[in-house]
Amino acid sequence: MAQVGDRLVTVFGGSGFVGTQAVRALARDGWRVRVAVRKPNDAYDLRMLGGVGQIQPVRCDVTSVSEVSAALKGATAAVNLVGILYETPSRTFDKMHVEAGRIIAEACVMQSVDRLVQVSAIGADENSRGKYGWSKGRAETVIREIKPDAVVLRPSIVFGAGDAFLNRFASIATMAPALPLIGGGRTKFQPVHVGDVAEAIARAASRVDVEGRTFELGGPAVWSFKDILSYILRETGRDRLLAPLPFPIAKIMGSAAEITANLGIAPVLTQDQVIMLETDNVVAPGAEGLSALGIEPTGLEAIAPSYLWRYRKGGQFAEHPRAGDVDA
Repeated sequence: MAQVGDRLVTVFGGSGFVGTQAVRALARDGWRVRVAVRKPNDAYDLRMLGGVGQIQPVRCDVTSVSEVSAALKGATAAVNLVGILYETPSRTFDKMHVEAGRIIAEACVMQSVDRLVQVSAIGADENSRGKYGWSKGRAETVIREIKPDAVVLRPSIVFGAGDAFLNRFASIATMAPALPLIGGGRTKFQPVHVGDVAEAIARAASRVDVEGRTFELGGPAVWSFKDILSYILRETGRDRLLAPLPFPIAKIMGSAAEITANLGIAPVLTQDQVIMLETDNVVAPGAEGLSALGIEPTGLEAIAPSYLWRYRKGGQFAEHPRAGDVDA
């Protein structure tokens, strides 16, 4: 771990899957880290990721100008990791992505914060038909209008222990006789390891040559949705049908599933997520990526077995499934 200096970075939304690893990477790089979250109790364990007093959780509502300003007091850099995957009446894409981004960027300018790192997503586009993609794209535009030197990072789907993608489908495969092959499974992804995204955030916060640049973060290989599901089944030793689910039907199912969000239950699928699956989620040709930040991308197959074992029959004591050797 680098020696802790006077540099202070405020990480908004740092208690989540990516945020936890970003806090670790920033602390390892010698930053003092202030983790600004809605529920500080969820972030107290992060203090163990650094030296004594190096990591400090604080309460912050990112839609409150005063609380964001307080969270940025004395900071040299800021990282915006705030994001939602589905809407509720009180937490909409516009409010949590666009409005929160505007408040954070304005506070950074007012307090002369040198560096703002905006963690967006591949597919962020103001012309997107999906509300998620539109809000992420609009947030980038708003932030750059206020703070032109902000650094934007756009990861593809992020994998690693605790992810919400491989784990979700592996869990479903333990109970259901089939996995849904939405849109025929042709959508392409470029899965990126959470550790690589965290390191990209740390470097974007420190390097002086990256200001105003956008980086699209993808792993070393492109996978189709069908390829990923097939890999999960092989790795967990499950024999399951991959059932084609046309986009129109998936949208209807997603729309119905969204009702649970009003009850405080995360929906299994949303209509907006189906719309996102209609477009490939890969690094655009010519875009700067991990290599531009000096990071060698980590492959999915090098990491996924270290946590997918829990979905095998027998868990960690099960023999590693051989290709074609699967159980029901």
